[in-house]
Parts: sequence; C-alpha cells; structure tokens
Amino acid sequence: MAKPSSPVSKKKPAPSALAAPPQAAAAFDRTLPEIGSLSPDRLISIKIDIPRAVSQVLGVLPGLLALRPAIAAQLQQHELALLDRLETYALAAWYAHLLWLSSGGAENALKPLLAEAAALRENLLGDAEALARRGLLDAAAVAEIRAGHGHIDMANDLVALSALLGGRWSDIAGKTAATEDEVKRAGEIGPQLLTALGAREHGKGPASTEAADKRARAFALLVHAYDQTRRAVTYLRWNDGDADTIAPSLYKGRGGRAASSNDPATEPAGTSGATAPTGPEVAPEGAPPSG
Repeated sequence: MAKPSSPVSKKKPAPSALAAPPQAAAAFDRTLPEIGSLSPDRLISIKIDIPRAVSQVLGVLPGLLALRPAIAAQLQQHELALLDRLETYALAAWYAHLLWLSSGGAENALKPLLAEAAALRENLLGDAEALARRGLLDAAAVAEIRAGHGHIDMANDLVALSALLGGRWSDIAGKTAATEDEVKRAGEIGPQLLTALGAREHGKGPASTEAADKRARAFALLVHAYDQTRRAVTYLRWNDGDADTIAPSLYKGRGGRAASSNDPATEPAGTSGATAPTGPEVAPEGAPPSG
C-alpha cells in the first residue's frame, strides 16, 4: 500500500499554452534517435487531438514534477527518466504533428486562415474572460492567453482556448455565447496556422509518409511516458483520491466535446488509469503498481 502522501493542490490544472516552433523543433531534434529506433509494435492509433493532448500534458507537468521526490522514494523501480523527459516528448509530438500538417501544402491557406483565426481568437477570448470573471475558468490562464501578440501567438492561443474551454465544457455549456463547434474549430485552426506560417518561412515539409511515421512514433513516446507517470501517481495518491486531477487521462474528460471524424476521443485498451492492486496482488513497497 502506498504511504500517506504530502498534500498537493486540489485545483484542476489548466491546459498550458504550446511552445513556439523553435523550442518544439529543438525538442524534436533531441528525440529523433528515440523516434527512429522505436519498435513498430509500440505504435498506437492516434485517436485524440495531438495539440490538445500536448497542451494538457504541459499543463499538469508542474504538479507531476512536484511528486518526483515521492516517486523516487516510494517507487524505486519506476523509470523516472520518463517523467524527466515528459516535456521533451510533448514538444516533440507537437512539432512532429506540425511537420505532418506541413506535408499537405498548408502554405496555400495562410491568408484565409489568418482572417478566420483573428476573429475566432477574439470571440473565444472574450467569452473566456467573461467566464473567468464568474469563476468558471482559471483567470490567470485566460490572462496569459490575452498577453499573446503576433501570428504565432495567435495560433497557440487558439489551441490553448480550445483546450481550456473544451476541458470545462460540461460546466460552461449554456453559460457562454461560445459554441462547441467554435471551440473544436479553434483546436483545428491553431496547428494549421502554425504550419502555414512555417511553410511560408521555410518551405514545404517532408514527404507525407515520412512525416506521418515520425508523428506516430513521437505520439507513442509521449503516450507511453505519460501513461507510466499516471500509474505512479495513481499508486501514490490512491488514498487521497485525486490522481485523476493531478494526471487526467488524455482520452477522457473531454467535457462533452464532439469527436472529430479523424480523431475520435476514445481510449484504446491498456491506456486507462491504473487501478490499485488488492489482496495478494498488492505491489510491494518500492515497486510500481500493476495494471
């Protein structure tokens, strides 16, 4: 049984704004050896929206890192390197996703994307600020989005708004002028805009098959690292009952967001939250939980 753990914040972590492409590109470059050597049998279907998943991981990362000493002390067999590299994996998956988008000629869509993105950002940001004033959204997270300037920030802001509003949709539906379709569209147009901006600056990306392969591999690395970290958190926080707040599933808690035809938000077998071992199968102290 896990030892009593130290108190952690009960506040639900807000999704984090995504990093600028240069920072994500550097993370991708550092991860390339692992991406290239990943066994094909470790690849998984991409059934969630990658930008929103990355935003979620980055948002909960500070809380996960706060538990690192407890994980090291109580779960000596847990691979701490997965937690240490979680930010790198998240940014690498984000950049691999952008490369995949760029392989489809997104540079041709820049002008109309900019026009749509500017209007959508302003509308959703105004709605988010109104909800924050009523205590329904994290005011600091909304203010951070408002501080953005320029086209790259606009693209990242849309992803952050989609994650922030979509993650609380069950609480805010009917209390805002924003629609679920607008929230979903923000999550789609943000990466498209970043890709089009990158294509304008650097030219078209790699061939689509190569980009798709790297995207799938980078995504698999991220999901594996996050899933293993969630298992450790579940073990440590089982008695506190807040593991799903500290490290929510990437596949659940979408707040009623309608799944897209390409990325249905359904959780594949084997990636749900860990369950505490019981009876004779209780993991010995210092060993990660099974399941």
